[in-house]
Amino acid sequence: MRFSAIAFDLDGTLYPNYRLNIRIMPFLLRHWPLVAAFGRARGRIRREQEEALTQKAAGNRVPRLAPFYEHQAELTAAMLNRPPAEIKAFIEDKIYRAWPEHFREIRLFPHVRECLEAFRGSGLPLALLSDFPPYIKLRNLGIMDFFSLTLCSEELGALKPDPLPFMELARRLSLPPEKILYVGNSLSYDAEGALRTGMQAALIGSAVWKKPFRTRDGLFCFESYRQLQSYVLR
Repeated sequence: MRFSAIAFDLDGTLYPNYRLNIRIMPFLLRHWPLVAAFGRARGRIRREQEEALTQKAAGNRVPRLAPFYEHQAELTAAMLNRPPAEIKAFIEDKIYRAWPEHFREIRLFPHVRECLEAFRGSGLPLALLSDFPPYIKLRNLGIMDFFSLTLCSEELGALKPDPLPFMELARRLSLPPEKILYVGNSLSYDAEGALRTGMQAALIGSAVWKKPFRTRDGLFCFESYRQLQSYVLR
């Protein structure tokens, strides 16, 4: 078998993002300034991570980044001129805890469960690495038991595509990165993060990809989970 483990992203990969967006639309409209600032803060964190990687590659000393959740709250609060503690509590309560409850009503992409069952039945370890905390989401989607390892990149201290969470994924699977296929929906975050770590990567879900094909070394694209399953297990 060409892979020794399969790892997945969650949001937009195992289910369509629009199904969550529809359900949280009232919240987004009511709290749009904060949600927009939250998104900009995460974008800035990613830029800081990339700058740190560039400096490290150049042999320069890189200062240790602040703890993730505190730094995210501080950046968001500064944009809104509000206390960081208030913003941190809001993010934890209204985003990290409340949004996953909607997943009781969200359906997976077609054939996701079938694909996971086939991989597990073949003896392939399954893992999940997500930027947002995935635990309640997986429980409410009814697929938590498929994954022998579940990680949140934020809890590890860095957002994708930073190599840190991908390297930790490989370490905890006790596998060299090149033996892991990481499945996601974002070229910039999922595929780029996996590839720069030495993993192979699969993008899934776009109707323009009519069949499996290799777009560059280690990167594959699939239209459906049945295509992914067939390619991995053939």
